Amino acid sequence: MSRTSSFRAAYDEVLGQWPGPVETADLPTPYGVTRVNSCGPAGAPPLVLLPGGGSTSTVWGACAAAGAARTHRMHAVDLMGDPGLSVPAPGRALRSVADLVGWLDAVLDALGPDGPTGQRGPVALGGHSYGAWIAAHYAAARPARLGRLVLLDPTQVFAGLRPGYVLRALPVLVRPTPERIRSFLGWETRGAALDPAWLRLQDETARFPSVRPVTGPRPDLGALGQRPGARVDVLFAEHARCHDAGRAARAAREALPGARVEVLPGLAHHALPLTAAGELARRLAA
Repeated sequence: MSRTSSFRAAYDEVLGQWPGPVETADLPTPYGVTRVNSCGPAGAPPLVLLPGGGSTSTVWGACAAAGAARTHRMHAVDLMGDPGLSVPAPGRALRSVADLVGWLDAVLDALGPDGPTGQRGPVALGGHSYGAWIAAHYAAARPARLGRLVLLDPTQVFAGLRPGYVLRALPVLVRPTPERIRSFLGWETRGAALDPAWLRLQDETARFPSVRPVTGPRPDLGALGQRPGARVDVLFAEHARCHDAGRAARAAREALPGARVEVLPGLAHHALPLTAAGELARRLAA
């Protein structure tokens, strides 16, 4: 079995655990074709979800199964250039925050009333980890397009990364192997029981062609905080090793006084979308 086919088999196995039916769409953007996996009632409020780096859109299946797909039309996006089924356009790599905003503009346009999925009205946008960093930058640039923003243990938004976390992650970033990925996840999640199928998919990401992710400054969320009616939820994992959750939560409250900011007890950063699926679904439905 080739690298491509083994990755696809692991990806499809995790996607097969989602509550059906699941619709897939390959949406054209200036930066390539973006894969979006959708489920939930067609007329329900749209919820666009961005995964953490390397997690793929399939990580949101647990949240869908826990109830989010009953209250929303969920659209889980594979990040461009990251492991997944999105295909970058030759010579059009994402290189800046402005590129990320333009890419997500195109994705939301394709999900809009004139696109293949026909979604209407303001969109709820959520993200985890690096996906939350992208979502926060998009919210800062396009506050009028969002009815709600949900940031799950966002990295590099309200607090920097702990040096110890960076040192432990470095071998995985420089030369990923299945063994290094599992060791790192076991350390960061403090041995949390994770879905075996999702872990097999994480093994396969070690063989995925690496693309340098877009990085940059923290987003300026001042415009979003001043927009009347905007709802922002920021949830931190108490046992996250990437940052100090309490300090990050205090910074979030200062930056967004009207936001609902909470620290979820007993949870680790990388396990959050899987181990807190029921809690996340309940909060998304609120």
